[in-house]
Amino acid sequence: MKQSLRITRQALETMPAGDYRSDDRKVTPPPRKRIDESMEALIHHFKLFTDGFKVPAGETYQAVESPRGELGVYLVADGRSRPWRLHVRAPSFNHVQALPVMLTDSLIADSVATLASIDPVLGDVDR
Repeated sequence: MKQSLRITRQALETMPAGDYRSDDRKVTPPPRKRIDESMEALIHHFKLFTDGFKVPAGETYQAVESPRGELGVYLVADGRSRPWRLHVRAPSFNHVQALPVMLTDSLIADSVATLASIDPVLGDVDR
């Protein structure tokens, strides 16, 4: 308990002061107070949330660590405000692919324990 409080205090002390949002007005909505006071801010807020912002054309892959393993996101954009293709690869996809190798030369009774040890979410593996 004390260790987690110490980590939290350390994070708060080293966090830089100031606004956490980007200064780029093309991707950041105006502050809530300005929306109530300025018609331009209200229009900017409306346009940003209805049209979105233009994503540069190209493709990217980003992986992050999730509790079950690596979660991968592949995005292809054509320069408009909506992505052309988005594919999410869940960690359970790799886990299920590894099952035949893990079950080779094992007993049928061991298959339940093997499957439970990798803990796949089969809803993530449907494609």
